[in-house]
Order: sequence, then C-alpha cells, then structure tokens
Amino acid sequence: MKTILTVDDSPSIRQMLAYVLTNSGYRVLEAADGEEGLALAQAHTIDLVLTDHNMPRMDGVTLTKALRALPAYRKVPIMMLSTESSPELKQAGREAGATGWMVKPFDPDKLLEMLRKALGSA
Repeated sequence: MKTILTVDDSPSIRQMLAYVLTNSGYRVLEAADGEEGLALAQAHTIDLVLTDHNMPRMDGVTLTKALRALPAYRKVPIMMLSTESSPELKQAGREAGATGWMVKPFDPDKLLEMLRKALGSA
C-alpha cells in the first residue's frame, strides 16, 4: 500500500483528501503545515507528498526544497495543490523540485489520475 503525505493548513481540505485517498486504497498521513510535514516525512517512508502552498510556519515551496535536500526524497513525487495558479509561483514550485501542480478546488478523479501517473513513474 502506497503512503501519501498530505500537508495543508485547512482541516476540511485534509479531511476531503484523506477521504478520497483512503477510499482509493492509499495510506494517508496528515500535516497541518510544512514544518509538521517535514517531520512526518523524516519519520516515515512516504511514496508521494501532496502539499498546499500557502501555510503558516513553512509554505509548500519551502517544504519542497527541504524535502529535495534529503537523499530519501530526491525522487519522491511532490505535488502542489493550491488556490494559487500564477505562472511565477508554478515556476518557483518547479525550481524547488515539485513534480506537478493542481489548482483547488480539485476534481477527485483528476487528482487520483495525476497521483497514479506520478506514482507509476516514481
């Protein structure tokens, strides 16, 4: 079973992601911000990280950079899920090492398809 780490400061988004992902056969770990996400990523084996960008304490781009600096996360897919969609922010995400970007609100089927593709190529 693949483990997905969701990092979002919105409890309702985390709850919705957990529902969609667990019903699709994934194990889900949840973090409320980038610092908590980084700690969970270091404590567990994660197959994919799904992170928001705008969060307190550590944003998604900073979290992505921190994860990419860890040998265990050089090749793990990191997907950004954010209300932000500016080309500049997407570019910053790519430069930090994000694998993909999806804008909220998300379509659960499209999200699952994107995750399956990312996990298939991981």
